[in-house]
Amino acid sequence: MTIDYRKTVNLLDSPLPMRGDLARREPGWIKRWQDQKRYEKLRRLAAGRPKFILHDGPPYANGDIHAGHAVNKVLKDIIVRSKTLAGFDAPYVPGWDCHGLPIELMVEKLHGKNIPAAKFRELCREYAHEQIARQKKDFIRLGVLGDWDNPYLTMDFKTEADIVRTLGKIYENGYLFKGEKPVHWCIECGSALAEAEVEYEDKNSPAIDVAFRVLDGDRLAAAFGLPDSVDDGCAVIWTTTPWTLPANQAVSVSPDHTYQLIDTPKGKLILVKELAESALARYGVENAHVLGEASGEMLDLIRLQHPFYDRTVAIICGRHVTTDAGTGLVHTAPAHGLEDFQIGQQYGLPVENPVADDGRYKSSTPLFAGLTVWEANPKVIEVLEERGALLANVRLKHSYPHCWRHKTPIIFRATAQWFIGMDKAGNDGQTLRTKANLAVESTEFFPAWGRARLEAMIGNRPDWCVSRQRNWGVPMTFFVHRESGELHPRSAQLLEEVALRIEQQGIEAWFSLDPAELLGEEATEYRKLTDTLDVWFDSGSTHFAVLKQRPELAWPADLYLEGSDQHRGWFQSSMLTGCATSGRAPYKQLLTHGFVVDGEGRKMSKSRGNVVAPQKVNDTLGADILRLWVAQTDYSGELAFSDEILKRVTESYRRLRNTLCFLMANLSDFDPLDDALPFEALLEVDRYAVLLAKSLQTRVAGELYSRYAFHHVMQELVNYCSEDLGAFYLDVLKDRLYTTKANSAARRSAQTALYHITRSLLLLVAPVLCFTAEEAWEVLTRSEEESTLYHTWHEFPMVEAEAESALLEKWNTIRAFRAQLNKDIETLRTDKKIGSSLQAEVDITADNTLYPLLASLGDDLKYVLIVSRATLAAGTETSVTVTPSEHAKCDRCWHYTADVGTHSGHGAICGRCVDNIDGQGEVRTHA
Repeated sequence: MTIDYRKTVNLLDSPLPMRGDLARREPGWIKRWQDQKRYEKLRRLAAGRPKFILHDGPPYANGDIHAGHAVNKVLKDIIVRSKTLAGFDAPYVPGWDCHGLPIELMVEKLHGKNIPAAKFRELCREYAHEQIARQKKDFIRLGVLGDWDNPYLTMDFKTEADIVRTLGKIYENGYLFKGEKPVHWCIECGSALAEAEVEYEDKNSPAIDVAFRVLDGDRLAAAFGLPDSVDDGCAVIWTTTPWTLPANQAVSVSPDHTYQLIDTPKGKLILVKELAESALARYGVENAHVLGEASGEMLDLIRLQHPFYDRTVAIICGRHVTTDAGTGLVHTAPAHGLEDFQIGQQYGLPVENPVADDGRYKSSTPLFAGLTVWEANPKVIEVLEERGALLANVRLKHSYPHCWRHKTPIIFRATAQWFIGMDKAGNDGQTLRTKANLAVESTEFFPAWGRARLEAMIGNRPDWCVSRQRNWGVPMTFFVHRESGELHPRSAQLLEEVALRIEQQGIEAWFSLDPAELLGEEATEYRKLTDTLDVWFDSGSTHFAVLKQRPELAWPADLYLEGSDQHRGWFQSSMLTGCATSGRAPYKQLLTHGFVVDGEGRKMSKSRGNVVAPQKVNDTLGADILRLWVAQTDYSGELAFSDEILKRVTESYRRLRNTLCFLMANLSDFDPLDDALPFEALLEVDRYAVLLAKSLQTRVAGELYSRYAFHHVMQELVNYCSEDLGAFYLDVLKDRLYTTKANSAARRSAQTALYHITRSLLLLVAPVLCFTAEEAWEVLTRSEEESTLYHTWHEFPMVEAEAESALLEKWNTIRAFRAQLNKDIETLRTDKKIGSSLQAEVDITADNTLYPLLASLGDDLKYVLIVSRATLAAGTETSVTVTPSEHAKCDRCWHYTADVGTHSGHGAICGRCVDNIDGQGEVRTHA
């Protein structure tokens, strides 16, 4: 009778499918988890733990999510899940930014213009709700865990009211003021722009040199040490914005630089010494003579004639003047430049802005009335040429600010706006810039270079213009005196009364408010402000409107996490509102991630055809593949994303899943309550494997997750599965798992170790591969109600530190010897002298360090080395002889031994297998 020995081995099928089929199965899991209310159950289980609050930076409620959104939300989810496993109560409340111009533009596109204001705001609100529903669905599909039924929206009535309250607190603390100063102005938007709404692109501009005739000939001569008055002196400026010359009020020089008065056929020109040669070359001047030199300070307040207006201006001294390009003399128009405005304030220069909101010169502007600023450029040049004031005119390609929405050049223009002052002392005597700098110092940055970036931006940023001339936004709920322009003396009290109304009716409560309802007889003296708040103020106030209002959250947040552009956006607006209201940043840590690019490092765009949509990845490969890509990529730089990259990620996923399938197969008949052995009863190699898993968990959970080093997390986990498990432990274990008796101590020892390993490994991968980990966890626990979410990191058996160290050191040495031996075995395989390593027999001579380690394994040595025979002798040096076995192969265990086929009633199997089938079963001590 022929015996089928395959039925006598413990070769079990994996209850975890080899193919994940993620794209098809993940939506069903999400539905089940939602029905089970897992997030709500987790909140109950985590109640009372230390809090960890990651505050969500709100995406804008416009358009479907893209790869950058996916990166952002997956990184947040990995952190929330890992902090939960680390023993924190880590609620996650997602949010959306809902006001602002892009939504207005979309509503105008869908419904047309000239819609009544109240109806228009209603349509904006409806549109934002539609966009939020679309984005929310896609975020949930990514497996992101959060309070999706109760997100925060900046257009929620209560949130709108709390944004107003934030403004009121900043006003009470003394940082809000009204001023007329130059701001970034988008002609298409018809509104001021925030710093974060400005991007820089190359622009071709006319670069012109303009002569301002000197009116004080005697003073000019004295400054340059000349005996006689100079009647044809000219101060020469260089500018790339000719359209700003109508607003010129001065010419700035550096007080510390040396200027030359140079006699040329074009007049006696004042130029900074470092740039004189290049400037004269532009003018085509070859014969020139330096008449004298003077410091810029000596030229202060020398009067000049405006090149085309009947206006006297002066030379003034400013340290903003550089010698990077031009002439070293800077045309100064306080209405059109921040530095111009600041130096103008020092000298008391008028801030006269001739440009209207639509980018056209006002009707009162001589020569240029009605022209747009861009139309004015050639006209200004023409006028200068007619007046003999144009010395040079060339085209220059340079970096210029553009509107991030319209991609069009913006202008600086002075308008009456409301500002949060950076250098204005608050009621406590400290400036906001001082507080913000202290807040940067006390913040932890990931990666560390974020600190220098935010420091520089805080150090250089101008006052924050928070007012906007828009319709769909949180209103600045102040009453202003019609004559004096001063705020009502009861502004703080009135603001709170308005906020209470907004809580009930939303922002429409302000727009529809009759001032008499709050002001009574004073209503005729005051008007309501019509300005709305910068949307960056909206999102920047959510630390108060959300963190301080929701009982499950806490202030300050432990972490803010956004893209690297948010150093000038949300990170900064949140810091400034936090410092202006509460004296500190509303976060303890900042994490920055880079932008998504294609496989060649190019920006993704529809025109290039290189966009990879997260929705497509979810529908074809599964969200776990996308999550794995995020985790495996170093987010501190650009994140390359392409179909080819996803193929490699998919291969990495398959290797991880194969490991899990092997583990699950060999635990499928193991019940940890009935079958597990105590740690001290485990075979030595099993104890070693458990300690390796413990060491891995210490590194990954205790170090890498805690410092958000997710690509290192995945490197560790993948390396562990391939090296510690695949190349060693599982390889050694297969013989014992498959051939020993199913319920023998030898096999239960192995399964006990595998249980510890599997449980720890699943929890370690769960923050990243949330779908796969949950699928496997349900298999491991045999319960659809169970979840990795309900547990903390695996608790390993307690082992005395010295014993743990000794065991790890011993087996690391044995593994190193085994790796070297495998090279010798591989040589025989390459020469086709053997097939598998089991066909090899080894004779070892070991030195006095290695010998006792190998000798301690006794007869189990051959199982560790995966050979059919191993002999060991002591010697002064280590050497190995590998020979092919001359014996027959056992049909059951595949070992080559002399007794194969010698046992009555059995075919070609060895005595060990006979004992494992019919007898008491073999006894293992070490492996």
